[in-house]
Amino acid sequence: MTLRVGVIGTGMIGQDHIRRLTQVLSGVRVVGVTDIDRARATAAAPEGAEVFDSPQALIRSDSVQAVVICSWGPAHEEQLLECIAARKPVFCEKPLVTSEAAALRVMEAEEAHGHRLVQVGFMRRFDADYRRLKAVIDGGSLGAPLLYHSVHRNASVPEGLYTSDMPLNDTLVHDADISRWLLDDEITGVEVRVPRRSTRGKDLRDPVVVLLHTASGALVDVEISVNIGYGYDIRGEVSCEGGVASLPNRPATVVSDRHGIRQAIPADWRERFIDAYDQEFREWIVAAGQGTATGPSTWDGYAATLVADAALRAVESGRLEPVRMRAKPALYGEPIAVAA
Repeated sequence: MTLRVGVIGTGMIGQDHIRRLTQVLSGVRVVGVTDIDRARATAAAPEGAEVFDSPQALIRSDSVQAVVICSWGPAHEEQLLECIAARKPVFCEKPLVTSEAAALRVMEAEEAHGHRLVQVGFMRRFDADYRRLKAVIDGGSLGAPLLYHSVHRNASVPEGLYTSDMPLNDTLVHDADISRWLLDDEITGVEVRVPRRSTRGKDLRDPVVVLLHTASGALVDVEISVNIGYGYDIRGEVSCEGGVASLPNRPATVVSDRHGIRQAIPADWRERFIDAYDQEFREWIVAAGQGTATGPSTWDGYAATLVADAALRAVESGRLEPVRMRAKPALYGEPIAVAA
């Protein structure tokens, strides 16, 4: 059976997912697209796909069985609620939504539906290196995790399109989500420290260091540098009671010659996580074909939104800002136990 998918938003990530769904993966067909820029949607549409006038028309179409949302973040809430009302599985690129209130409305709609329909695009959970790191932590051979160090470095960002808040309300959500998943822990508080600014970023607040406090008492430090210059460099290391486990640098090939020892650095997120993006969609296609979702949930998107909100408060206050979550609905699994 082939899953018939409609794609909302045909910008860079939308076009990349359309390529993935039409040229890489099996068991799926893109039957519809829509974008605020109709000409862009028409150009991105695969052969035979319908170009819809609006997200609502695409979601409500009988030809569309499942939806991929790649639109502007503030538009996500309305589109997610439409998908839930239509009882259609939906893959939503991050952020899930842009406010706590919006996340709660989506969660309540999904609860009322009775089973999961939403998967959030936190692709790191599908990366083979992160999965191996989690297997080490969960295996318990190193004892309890105490510290996790997460590094998120980007060569550059477009001037004028990336604001000073975006490292905290856009970039940080990936590090917050992967930390929660690796440690099987909820984040209870956030601190932010800003060193002197990089001259590469001009007026941009960059770099930043974020300290995440977890329910178990473990700590996560996150370095975000979005104008590092040399490439896209993602690192992670967990320090446990009995040892340390780290992600390998990618790509792993090391070259030694008369110039020294060196290793290539990915140019951007697409190069570093191309296999993870493919895998997250493989798993989503299977679940969506059964009318459900299994990956990162609305609850995970809600948690990331709260962490980003707390980080934005913390950078202004200079204090530890709490993350206060509602009780976790049974729909999303067992709640995290808080240490006494």
